[in-house]
Amino acid sequence: MFFIDPSSHEIGRSPSSAPAAYTPSVRWGLGVDADDFRLSPGACSDRFSFHLLRHSSPLLAGYWGLRSRIFCEEQHLFEASDRDASDDLAYPIAALTHGGSAAGSVVGVVRILETSPGLWYGGRLGVAADFRRHNQIGKGLIWKAVTTAHGWGCRRFLATVQIQNVRFFRRLHWCSVETLEIRGVSHHLMEADLDYYVPSHERRPELPPVQPLPQAA
Repeated sequence: MFFIDPSSHEIGRSPSSAPAAYTPSVRWGLGVDADDFRLSPGACSDRFSFHLLRHSSPLLAGYWGLRSRIFCEEQHLFEASDRDASDDLAYPIAALTHGGSAAGSVVGVVRILETSPGLWYGGRLGVAADFRRHNQIGKGLIWKAVTTAHGWGCRRFLATVQIQNVRFFRRLHWCSVETLEIRGVSHHLMEADLDYYVPSHERRPELPPVQPLPQAA
């Protein structure tokens, strides 16, 4: 599953394989707490966890690498790099797997961005190809993204969603705000129901100094 945030409108498509069902996971090594219970009262897997990444996190290499594989190498939405100026103000979130030979690897990504006080967008949502059969990763990333922003004073949380994903997002308590045509592809601008996505207690970190964007070879 992928969605593209408004800063990426010029690139067009946002392909997806939206799941029809989902069984979420609890955070690795922890029991079911209030946030996980809201995802699913029967959540009991310890296979995946969802993390806000600080600028010093060793997981950032995996986060950037997976974004590049999905949006550049696989989907060809960008050429040299999918990083843009919005990343200077965005907060990265990663899904980790805790089983098998890939344990500890980043297998899902999303970023959240406050564009004006109280207005947040989600973007660059994607799951590693080998893990797309695990439907909980996409939903867990969305849950982590919206509840984190909500805990930081979010009053509206929006994302542009390709039309084949709209039903999936509606099941996750999102509604359509308007339809968009992006390079001939139908999208919906969608908004999360913040009454459903209870605020998390994640502390908002300071953003790192602005770094130069990668240059094309």
